[in-house]
Order: sequence, then structure tokens, then C-alpha cells
Amino acid sequence: DVQLVESGGGSVQAGGSLRLSCAASGNFNCMSWFRQLPGKERERVARIRKDGSTNYADSVKGRFTISKDNAKNTPYLQMDSLKPEDTAMYYCAANILLFRCYGDSWLPSYWGQGTQVTVS
Repeated sequence: DVQLVESGGGSVQAGGSLRLSCAASGNFNCMSWFRQLPGKERERVARIRKDGSTNYADSVKGRFTISKDNAKNTPYLQMDSLKPEDTAMYYCAANILLFRCYGDSWLPSYWGQGTQVTVS
């Protein structure tokens, strides 16, 4: 049974940092972090594949870092130099099928419930 449970969200001042975690059950070829503002579509923030390769949205490059503890099957999103425009609900997401781990044509098959990040 696949489960993704995010944690680590909260409120922080601009310039601060937060680290999100995603407790995951399942064998995934890639895991991603998405975010969504009210009334807007979900945006992929970062993705990490089983081989360790990563992708980032241009808006977070140089500020956010995705990593994964393979022993714990837990991906992390380290968010530094946070800006008010980073305020959103952040979701952990995952794909089992490898071909869905490349490009932007495929949305993840599995999603967590989300954790709120507020930057003021």
C-alpha cells in the first residue's frame, strides 16, 4: 500500500530556511516535490530519480535542494533563502514507472496530503 506523508512545513521569515520530509512506503523510480498556490496549478519544484539525478524549477535553483535517504526511503527538500512567493502548499509525489520520471508530460501517480509553507 503506497503512502506519502509530508512533514516540516511551517511559518518562517523571508531569508530563512525550512526542510521538508516525506515518509514514504513503496518502491519508486522518482520522487518529486510540488507546490500549489490557491487558485493556481501545481508546480513541480524538484525531482530526484533513483539514480540520484535531479531537476529543479528555475524559480528555486540555487535555493532549494532535493535529496533522498535511501535507507529510510525518505526524500527531503531543503529550502534556503525563502521568499514570500515561496508561500504555498507543498506536496510530496512519486512515480513507480520509470518513463514517467522524465520530462513534464507525466504527473506523479501518488501524492501526499501536503504541508503548508508560509514565508512572511
